[in-house]
Amino acid sequence: MLWKTLLLLLFYYSAHATVTHRWSRAMLFPAAQRFKRSSAGFLNPVLQNSLEDVVLLYEFLLAELDIDKGQRISIKDEELASLRKAAEFDTICNEIIPKSITEIRRLSSRLSSYPRVLKKEDFERTVLTMVYTAYRAAQSQGHQKDAWAESFVNLYKALKHDLMFPYNKEPS
Repeated sequence: MLWKTLLLLLFYYSAHATVTHRWSRAMLFPAAQRFKRSSAGFLNPVLQNSLEDVVLLYEFLLAELDIDKGQRISIKDEELASLRKAAEFDTICNEIIPKSITEIRRLSSRLSSYPRVLKKEDFERTVLTMVYTAYRAAQSQGHQKDAWAESFVNLYKALKHDLMFPYNKEPS
C-alpha cells in the first residue's frame, strides 16, 4: 500500500510539474493558446525571428497605426500592410494582446510574479501591449487617463525586471 501511495504521489508530482511548466506561458497571453478558426493550428505567431524582423517591427510601429472605435489596430501604410509579417502583426495586435484595462492589469500582475525570463514571444507581446496602453493613455482623459498611465508604468516595470532578471538573482 505504501509503495502504491508513493508511486501515485511521484506520478502526480511529475504530471503537475510538466503541466505547470507547459501552461505557465499560456497564462500570460491566453488568447495565443486558442485555435484559429481558419486553420488547424494554434493562434501563436511570433514576429521577431531575425534582426530584419526586429527592424520591420520597428517600421510597423513608426508607420502610422490606425486604431478604430472597436480598438482594431491596422497599419496605414499600404505597402507595409501588404507584407506577410504585417498579417502576423495584425493577428498579434488584434487577437492576442489584451485590450481592456482589466485584462492589462491582470497581465501586469502575472508578469510581476513571473519566476523566470520571458520567452521572446511573450516579451514582444508585452511590448505591443505597452504600445497599445500608451496610445489609450494619450487618448483618454481624467480618471481613465490615470488608469491607463498606471498600467503603462506597471508594464514598463515588468519589462525592466525581465531585462534585469539575470542580474537580480542573488548568488547562492
